[in-house]
Amino acid sequence: MKLIVKPLKQKDAGRGLAAIDRAAASQLDLEGGDFIRIEGPNDGTAIARVWPGYPEDQETGIIRIDGRLRQQAGVGIDDRVNVEKADVKPANRVTIALPQNLRIGGNIGTYIRDKLSGQPVTQGQSIQLPLGFGFMSASSQSVPIKIASTDPDGTVVVTDNTEFQVSQKPAEQIKDAASGGGTGPSVTYEDIGGLDKELEQVREMIELPMRHPELFKRLGIEPPKGVLLHGPPGTGKTLIAKAVANEIDASFHTISGPEIMSKYYGESEEQLREIFEEATENSPAIVFIDELDSIAPKRGEAGGDVERRVVAQLLSLMDGLDERGEVVVIGATNRVDAIDTALRRGGRFDREIEIGVPDRDGRKEILQVHTRNMPLTDDIDLDAYADSTHGFVGADLESLAKESAMHALRRIRPQLDLDAEEIDAEVLETLRVTESDFKEALKSIEPSALREVFVEVPDVTWEDVGGLGTTKERLRETIQWPLEYPEVFQTMDMDAAKGVLMYGPPGTGKTLLAKAVANEAESNFISIKGPELLNKFVGESEKGVREVFKKARENAPTVVFFDEIDSIAAERGRDSTSSGVTERVVSQLLTELDGLEALEDVVVIATTNRPDLIDSALLRPGRLDRHVHVPVPDEDARRAILDVHTRSKPLADDVELDAIASKTEGYVGADIEALAREASMNASREFIQSVTKEEIEESVGNVRVTMEHFENALDEIGPSVTDDVRRRYEEIEERFQKSDVKRDRQGEVGRTFQ
Repeated sequence: MKLIVKPLKQKDAGRGLAAIDRAAASQLDLEGGDFIRIEGPNDGTAIARVWPGYPEDQETGIIRIDGRLRQQAGVGIDDRVNVEKADVKPANRVTIALPQNLRIGGNIGTYIRDKLSGQPVTQGQSIQLPLGFGFMSASSQSVPIKIASTDPDGTVVVTDNTEFQVSQKPAEQIKDAASGGGTGPSVTYEDIGGLDKELEQVREMIELPMRHPELFKRLGIEPPKGVLLHGPPGTGKTLIAKAVANEIDASFHTISGPEIMSKYYGESEEQLREIFEEATENSPAIVFIDELDSIAPKRGEAGGDVERRVVAQLLSLMDGLDERGEVVVIGATNRVDAIDTALRRGGRFDREIEIGVPDRDGRKEILQVHTRNMPLTDDIDLDAYADSTHGFVGADLESLAKESAMHALRRIRPQLDLDAEEIDAEVLETLRVTESDFKEALKSIEPSALREVFVEVPDVTWEDVGGLGTTKERLRETIQWPLEYPEVFQTMDMDAAKGVLMYGPPGTGKTLLAKAVANEAESNFISIKGPELLNKFVGESEKGVREVFKKARENAPTVVFFDEIDSIAAERGRDSTSSGVTERVVSQLLTELDGLEALEDVVVIATTNRPDLIDSALLRPGRLDRHVHVPVPDEDARRAILDVHTRSKPLADDVELDAIASKTEGYVGADIEALAREASMNASREFIQSVTKEEIEESVGNVRVTMEHFENALDEIGPSVTDDVRRRYEEIEERFQKSDVKRDRQGEVGRTFQ
């Protein structure tokens, strides 16, 4: 039967599996675990184990195999292969050869048998096996071992009864399998996670014209000549170029920007010409230019004459008078705006593809790629890590996997004799990466996509916020609902609110609410303390605001939190001593929130205890739409806050929280937290003074916080909000409500000019 080849899912790669459409499998009378022979159009053959097809492939005639099997069969993606059932005998004995630089003692056979159990192997075949996280093989986490011989001959399947022996010859001296078993491509499409759409676009631009030029001739158009990959560092731009070059039968020529720069006149241009000439002679070819911005900056801003000449040479090579033939140029950069504009037009870089920060599903795929060769314990939940790694790019997730492996290694290091020439195979078998290793690794890895502006997603939940039920509900509606129920907003033709202003007396819980919202919304969280944006140099403060919103757009969904916004967004025209910096920052904020460039999945939360100082233009709909008063808590709210701050404290039976709540009129959340802390301190002081140092450990379990301790704390901690302060905030709330009602009646878009 002829089936169409597609890439395997990341998590299943490297196991010799072929996922076959269920309808095709039943026609061929195949079941999961059977073996099949895959024959390509150029006499390449691969043996694979049948795996149930994915639901989306139902009745499509698709077979999914990984890069190693595609190479053995000599096929690419979308090729047709002949598939038939194969009779594969169980292996009695397999002899393996290890690389020369690998030193392992003891019986490694059982470890390798567990890893290869159920896989078909052939003499001369190279297999990548995880043997110790890369501390013995610097290049990767896997070690290439080679099958020296099998009994019986031919392709055999490894079973629990297979005996493994280690050959005296190193793997480098064993001849490769005739079927093209080689070492396999170093990077395949299965090694790229979370970039399916981008990879499809790159393949369409590069693979299609090279493999089927007749399609373009029939349409009467020139095939694309160049692809520009851009995005934050570490998202996989260079990896995509490597994978494409490995997967298609094309020569690959790399230009590393700084390498070709020379101080001698004309030498840099000559090196560029030579690379393109070599590519044309070996076409079809791919020329990959990494860090394109270093050799092709904007000519008007380039500092030296060399850069301008190199840009001009590159322009003429990509779209000059000479025919380029089947040579496609891939450029990669993380500073796309720094590249000369003449390069960014049709005929040179025909398509610009943004390789963005991965979303939750993308992060899970990337984690599956980097952990598929790791011996993980069963308690590790990759879904949970995909949820909690906001702002992590592929390189960060690779570092997370490596760092967790290094933690596991540190754990068994006392058992290793580092002076010995060989490492005991039994120690290798006991090596496992646990949940605690991942948790420790997560503490030391910072997400590079949000590094300059990032604050960790807070671990505060709604349960940690006492009272404030109405305020919580309004925040939930404004921020969580548009992210959780986008279809409702679409059906009702509603736009989500752009921003929320929380105002109220100090200590009522405004910042705490913002933290809880960020946690519950499961979105990236960028925290800005107002004054840190201000800079004495003209234009720097506005640039800071622009950078914040640029990062927010790149990493959406994002909550941008401005604490003490009155410090950077004061009423314009009021202060003549600030050299106009706050006025320019306000103008920049206004255009970012509601300018020509739309904010998609970005919500702004601002807090202040001086809402009367904020520029009125910021408070109109389309900017900070919602004005949420965070009031001084009433008695019920104070009781709820007391519950939050005393739930882990050892309270005595005589403590009446209702009575304390009634005595704390005018107390805000911060006051009640201080009250609970002071009561605990009173109890601790009394206990420490009544026992000796030796008795503390035995009797600490008997300590209790009593009502008397709370009474004493009430004498120490007073309310921070007076009646005058409360009245002033209530007047502000009334004024906000009146202006909102007035605006609704008049149907105005902006706030009335005062």
